[in-house]
Amino acid sequence: MDEDGPNAARVDDDAESATREERDADDAAEAAPGGDPDAGAPEDAAGDSMPSVPDPEPEANDVPEDVQKYARFKKMDGAQYERVNEFLRDRTYITAREWAIARLCSDFRTETGVEMTKIGENLPELVPFMTDTYTPQAVNQARSSFEEKVRTAGATFLYGAMCDFFTAEELDDVMYEATEVAKFLLEVEGVDLSVEDELEAEERISSVMREVREASEELRDRDEDAE
Repeated sequence: MDEDGPNAARVDDDAESATREERDADDAAEAAPGGDPDAGAPEDAAGDSMPSVPDPEPEANDVPEDVQKYARFKKMDGAQYERVNEFLRDRTYITAREWAIARLCSDFRTETGVEMTKIGENLPELVPFMTDTYTPQAVNQARSSFEEKVRTAGATFLYGAMCDFFTAEELDDVMYEATEVAKFLLEVEGVDLSVEDELEAEERISSVMREVREASEELRDRDEDAE
């Protein structure tokens, strides 16, 4: 049968589908900013790009019930990844990708480990500013990157606190600013912090900082006595 028969519609549909796929691929390539690898496709430990699989309109039945009920980040509806990333990079070491996945890894932890496949496959449904699904390897890479940055930032802060560069008052200012940023991120996630919880957390932090300052003073006094 010639192309004017029933096959013609199928040929046209196939051509339109191929064109649409090419256009979507071009749009995705243009949307990823060239200077920010975190805003594009996720990367594995070796630095090779790992493709994510767009799933803009998943079937409702395909979304697990606990994912449908997940209420974190609802205050971020309509937010764009680039804006969230810019806010975090101005105030923390972590990226928006690392922030979101670290929280998800805490919330989707079971007795046998983190449900990385579930997180990756449902990432756009779980976090409004994440638009692509991730592989389990990409989820694990982002989690590891978050953990490494927290440890590095902690060591940097403690060294600054112990090396006598800051006065006690300046350290209090640093702690206050850090606490306010942390509280804001928790509030955005939907964590309802009571006044009692805030005071308890601040007292724990202050207690640790007092111990750090005392230990630092003892070390300096010991060095002076040795000289």
